[in-house]
Amino acid sequence: MNNSAKQMYAQSLDECAESILAIGHLRTILMQGDIGNGKTSMLTTLAEGLPTHTPCYFDATTKDLGDMSIPNISRMNEQGYVSMVPNEELGAHLNKPIILMIDEFGKANPAVKLALLRVMQERTVGSIKLHPDSIVFATTNKGSEGVGDLLQAHACNRITLVQVRKTSALEWIEWGINNGIHTSVLGFVKDFPAVLQPFEEVKDPTENSYIFHPQLQRVSFTTPRSLHAASDILHARKNLSDHTVTALLMGTVGERAAMDMMAFVKLADQLPSLDSIKNDPKNAKVPDSASATCMVVYRSLASMDKDWINAWMDYMPRLNKEAQGMFVNGARNPKYSKIDVVMSNAKFTQWAIDNTFMFTADKK
Repeated sequence: MNNSAKQMYAQSLDECAESILAIGHLRTILMQGDIGNGKTSMLTTLAEGLPTHTPCYFDATTKDLGDMSIPNISRMNEQGYVSMVPNEELGAHLNKPIILMIDEFGKANPAVKLALLRVMQERTVGSIKLHPDSIVFATTNKGSEGVGDLLQAHACNRITLVQVRKTSALEWIEWGINNGIHTSVLGFVKDFPAVLQPFEEVKDPTENSYIFHPQLQRVSFTTPRSLHAASDILHARKNLSDHTVTALLMGTVGERAAMDMMAFVKLADQLPSLDSIKNDPKNAKVPDSASATCMVVYRSLASMDKDWINAWMDYMPRLNKEAQGMFVNGARNPKYSKIDVVMSNAKFTQWAIDNTFMFTADKK
């Protein structure tokens, strides 16, 4: 398959989850995607959707062939044969439906790969068959990244290899609003979407100083995973000096991203507080810059609740129309966790009636 076809049929993480849920009990899907793009989080996503299944995690990079199973000497028969006890991380001992994730399959040593192929194809661990409703899937990085992931033809012929599309800036922001990502990081990604650009799209590796590229020796770079880590650092900022915060960010997302992100941190310090908007929405400060306004909107979406929505709806019309549209688009997103809070609010309903022109694009 050529690169254009791979890109055309690459799946988002949500689409991968749908595929695994649909056929994962019959065939093993191997998710192949970029470093730090959220493949490993798939186990949590699937477990939340299938509470009847027990999640099991197997890190293939840390295993030797001897880690797959060990002899149970206490169960030696009269002929001197012993039974083999499989590694409990593979979940065969549970005797109930499981979701088995084999992480970093491409980095496993050849002997372990061969042993895992039987698990992936036949749903058998040693002499034990997995429960028929069990789901098995695996992950690996792209071989083109040059980080040690190798897939032999005989292995690929036994599984279903799915290319995972890199998460876009907008998709990551939508996810971040629902998952407590720091406002400064959301604003940074909004203004610098290149931080999540696939390296294949970069002709000159020096053009994008944020991301991983196999031709460069960057130790720290931006991925969905490292941006999440940067958010954790900023949430702990009150206990650290800005010098220390910058140093931690540099070691997490790289020098360029750290410097740019700290500019958003300084900008966020000047935003109106949530309390000032709640207590006096008609007089609370309105940001001057587009970036600051964007962060106010993201923060409101992330912190929305029934006690806050009325004050926000008094404050929001004071923002420019672009910012109001940004809030509405975020609030109407089916994945937005607070959608019911906003859509059931009387002031929002009245605002929507008064601003129907913002929704005409939906009808085209």
